[in-house]
Amino acid sequence: MDLEKLLTARLYAARARPYLATALFALHPVESRSVPTMAVDRHWRCYVSPAFVAGTPVEELASVWVHEVSHLLRDHHGRSDRIARRRGLTGPGDRLRMNIAADLEINDDTYGDGLAWPEGAVQPKTLGLPEGELMEDYLGFGLGPYTQALAWLDCGSGADGLDREWDLGPAGANGLDDHEREAVRFRVAQGINARPGNAPNGWRRWAEEAFHPPQPWRELLGAAIRSAASGPGVGEDYTYGRPSRRSAGLPGVVLPSLRRRPPRVGVVIDTSGSVSDAELGSALLEVAAILRSVGGRRDLVSVVSCDAAARVAGPLCRAEGLTLVGGGGTDLRAGIAAALRARPRPDAVVVLTDGQTPWPRERPAARMVVGLFARPRRVREGDPEYVPDTPPGWARVVDIG
Repeated sequence: MDLEKLLTARLYAARARPYLATALFALHPVESRSVPTMAVDRHWRCYVSPAFVAGTPVEELASVWVHEVSHLLRDHHGRSDRIARRRGLTGPGDRLRMNIAADLEINDDTYGDGLAWPEGAVQPKTLGLPEGELMEDYLGFGLGPYTQALAWLDCGSGADGLDREWDLGPAGANGLDDHEREAVRFRVAQGINARPGNAPNGWRRWAEEAFHPPQPWRELLGAAIRSAASGPGVGEDYTYGRPSRRSAGLPGVVLPSLRRRPPRVGVVIDTSGSVSDAELGSALLEVAAILRSVGGRRDLVSVVSCDAAARVAGPLCRAEGLTLVGGGGTDLRAGIAAALRARPRPDAVVVLTDGQTPWPRERPAARMVVGLFARPRRVREGDPEYVPDTPPGWARVVDIG
């Protein structure tokens, strides 16, 4: 293999895209006659066909270097694995679709401005798809006449997560471990954020998420509940059991002192017909988490199940033992009002719903947290034009799942 030509092309790529230089030089080239062009594995090895290097100009080789390292930086192998588990996509055709979708995410803003279009590079417009989408958005296309010319495409396990026969595996030489891979990603993201005017929008978006990754929804929900239940004035009451220190300035007058009591939480669970059994099970898990957040004090948590009318679910012994009643229409305003009528009144109200409900017009007397069950699209059966009301601005909203 003409290694000098290959490494010259990598240097050319680093000059054209300096913010990717750390990643480009972290890739270790491996000669392989099994790959059609160039391919990567998840351990940051780049498998290269000698015939492809010999027959490709340096400028196009540089573009392929950038293309392959983009698969690894954007974690296409990990994302493909998650999609395959969630959707049951296991066949070679499914993995080819993932590879094509990953290429579409990369190619729409990678080339030009010093990088030539490689021969055969697929574009979103080739399949009649919009530009600027992510791999997950592009997966809706089907294999057919428009994709027959792409059957040769193989960017390796680093693009679609499926191990290849030529992969050296985790025990092979010159691979990067998890910490080294994350260090490379962080340095690339750091370089993009330091000079944001030089990077395309897709790379800037990636760098922002690398620095500020999405937080797990359960941690977000727990933080929102703790914040709502521990704000100023929440869980505070006066007591004469210990006189106030200000009583010394008023002889003969006994002033109460302010004491802190554990916050109370009211939970409203949407049990309407549009909520699935799986989502109700998720709601019960959240009730158990809320119970743990108040120290396991069952007397501090009240639960109301509600569809179009509020129904008290009963005393909270164990979250798994709650009986949730409903199955009709949806109007959680009744459930929120019922939770606020509880005595003692809750300091925070947590609403677990699919979002297909009207909301109170006025801010309630307690802080409110809304947990929305994750859905690809919130529609009403039989009415495709229906758009549910969004939760009010004064409520803290967290997507569940």
